[in-house]
Amino acid sequence: METVLRPLIVVGSAVVLTLVIGWLVDRLLRRADARHRETPLWGLLRRCRLPLQLVLCTALLRGSYEQAKVLEDHSEVVGQVLTLILIASVAWLIVRIAAAVVEASYARYAATNRDPARVRRVRTQVTLIQRVVTAIVGAVAVAAMLLTFPAMRTVGTSMLASAGLLGIVAGIAAQSTLGNLFAGMQIAFGDMVRLGDTVVVDGEWGKVDEITLTFLTVRTWDERRITMPVSYFTSKPFENWSRGGAQMTGTIFLHLDHSAPVHEMREKLRDILRECPAWDGRDWGLAVTDTTPSTMQVRALVTAKDADDIWTVRVTVREQLIGWLADHHPYALPKVSTATAPPPPDGFHPSAPDGTAPKTGRG
Repeated sequence: METVLRPLIVVGSAVVLTLVIGWLVDRLLRRADARHRETPLWGLLRRCRLPLQLVLCTALLRGSYEQAKVLEDHSEVVGQVLTLILIASVAWLIVRIAAAVVEASYARYAATNRDPARVRRVRTQVTLIQRVVTAIVGAVAVAAMLLTFPAMRTVGTSMLASAGLLGIVAGIAAQSTLGNLFAGMQIAFGDMVRLGDTVVVDGEWGKVDEITLTFLTVRTWDERRITMPVSYFTSKPFENWSRGGAQMTGTIFLHLDHSAPVHEMREKLRDILRECPAWDGRDWGLAVTDTTPSTMQVRALVTAKDADDIWTVRVTVREQLIGWLADHHPYALPKVSTATAPPPPDGFHPSAPDGTAPKTGRG
């Protein structure tokens, strides 16, 4: 009977104590969140309840499983398993706490700062910092778990003796990976590209959707994802349309007949922009910028607050101007002449200086 009750009491006590402590901590965090609405930290810390309970339960079982006298022949194995679970749960708890602190800091900064560029910069930095912390904690946790095995301790001692040589070999083998890691840190704190920026890479334009320590994802206008190594942005030139403000100026080129009513087109462009919500009202214009023997080039200039709106303004102006010309001034649209050329006059010869047939010297 004792062999059954003892493990039940030990395990049951650990579980009950864990649930009680977890409930008390959650209640305290809920009260703190209600009192301090200006910061989301306490509400975010409530996400740590599950890893906290796992840490408490594993620690209690690790300290009391020997009193349970269960699986006495495998007590070392049980202790080893509980130790590994404890290390993993502690790492999980640290990552959750760090994520809560980072997200709360970003939320407070975003709520008090009205500059979208600064907010995107801080968002990029905190995202990469969170990933770095997660990677470091994970690496330390794995190393701690391996060092709990006696055989790994011996291997670790010999590895430390040759750490210099291994470091050189690893550095050469992982040169590309390390370059991307350093490039990721440079992007985070060098402010060359941020989450949400509109960029043009390899002829494709889109918004930066994700930044990690090794790669960057650009979401194009047609919902495609272009994944590139972060080292690309530190070694090659690229366009960042969000630098210095998101406002943009766009152009629309039309090839029209020389008889096109430019003045009336200018008035129509103003009417179109007044009814276009995407136009920000900063500037507009229409001018003839080039001419050819058959057409002239007309350029319409418009402005918008960001890349998405400038695209909307450009397609709207192009569509409505062409439709207006087709309805009211069809003669202004470019034409291809299909008339039959008249024949040359009798006796005309193109090779002669005066256009007349050359003399043959006979008679």
